[in-house]
Amino acid sequence: MNARDSGDAAGSGEPENCGAVCRAALRRIASGVGVLSVRTGVTMHGTTVSSLTAVSRDPLLVGLCLVHDSVGLGLLKRRRDFAINILNTAQAATARWFADPSRPRGPEQFDRVEWKPDLFSGAPLIDGALAWLSCRLVATVDAGDHELLLAEVVDGAAREGEPLLNFGGRLHQVELADSVPRRLADASRRSVSGSAL
Repeated sequence: MNARDSGDAAGSGEPENCGAVCRAALRRIASGVGVLSVRTGVTMHGTTVSSLTAVSRDPLLVGLCLVHDSVGLGLLKRRRDFAINILNTAQAATARWFADPSRPRGPEQFDRVEWKPDLFSGAPLIDGALAWLSCRLVATVDAGDHELLLAEVVDGAAREGEPLLNFGGRLHQVELADSVPRRLADASRRSVSGSAL
């Protein structure tokens, strides 16, 4: 039984009337926060993303969205190889910086962070990130006011820590706790594979 069947639904049921109510509902989706970085010659660009999702295990694919006509999208389409820095709870300032439209263009925008070049793409890998992924763009899909990007993960690394999260349009620091006893979670992972990773 779903919410509508149980009498708990609150919407109009009409797609054309969704508007602000549906946008508010979408803002209840919690997501990790990262910085996409791309480098073409001496030009570098970084932009904060919170639409990152695992898509496939074999091949290993991720999806993310960028606004049409954005600097990052233009560079990425030309270069096709890029990096994703998945931020930890201590990197909220970094997320805000790379989302600030008034930040400098080019390499100067990375002056506020320590970084090293990705061996695959040459794009900046931000020090202290919870994880990083080296990616190659394989497909794009027009998606309203954004473009959906599909990329193959060719390299990566991760460290222990807690993720920075976007929820309700704000950044959140959280301490993760298992919602079920570990023995049940381990048994569930052995018997069911319902996620991309």
